[in-house]
Amino acid sequence: MTIKAYQNTQLIAEDPRQTEYRLFGQVTGALITAQRSGTTGGPLAEAVDWNRKLWRTLAADCLDDRNQLPQGLRANIVSLSLWVTKYSKEVTRKGASLDPLIDVNRTIMQGLEGAA
Repeated sequence: MTIKAYQNTQLIAEDPRQTEYRLFGQVTGALITAQRSGTTGGPLAEAVDWNRKLWRTLAADCLDDRNQLPQGLRANIVSLSLWVTKYSKEVTRKGASLDPLIDVNRTIMQGLEGAA
């Protein structure tokens, strides 16, 4: 079986929580790698931007009236997304620590794992 066929099967078999968990794991892993290697410039900006895109996508989904999550949870996710965007600028422009972004993602991953 080719890698592509395996990946397609994985995507079909995963429920949305598993997919979100896996994606958060990949994005958080990129942030941790950037942090450990002391990456600056382009590689750091790429990891931070990937994280910001993930959160922006989650916020857009939460703003959709078809989203079935409770309204309060949706509002919290949108609020976190706004914070991630703002704090990401601190990281890329002023060299702020990646720890808060990593911590938020890990907390979300724990929630996704516990809810599965």
